[in-house]
Amino acid sequence: MKRIFMISFAIMIILGSFTGNAQNNKKRNAPKVAAQKIEVYYFHFTRRCPTCMAVESESQKDLGALYPEQVKKGMITFKSFNLDEKGSEAIAKKCQASGQSLLVISGKKRTDLTSEGFMYARNSPDKLKQKIKSTIDPLLGSK
Repeated sequence: MKRIFMISFAIMIILGSFTGNAQNNKKRNAPKVAAQKIEVYYFHFTRRCPTCMAVESESQKDLGALYPEQVKKGMITFKSFNLDEKGSEAIAKKCQASGQSLLVISGKKRTDLTSEGFMYARNSPDKLKQKIKSTIDPLLGSK
């Protein structure tokens, strides 16, 4: 009886290792998913402070510096909308922007960078640039 138990146990361990290897091979050989279009939206009002203007200009500048090829190809876009204008209502509703907002949207993924934008745009623009990079790189499939 003890011998049958030991043989059964050894067979289960051997079969388990094959199953684990098959799953690991699937992960390694999985094709990379092509990156979706990434849209960066900046929503603002007509009356703007220097920080508000810096969030827009720094974000746009950072995208061009970090991703020149993707911006040129239209894979990454930057659009600014004035919430006081009637034409901006539909896109603001679609993006769930009720006030000044800096949003990165790719497919169904929506990342709100508003706080970081207003915190860093004027005094620490490199920190904003790093936050934009750390948000967009995973969407592109970059490390």
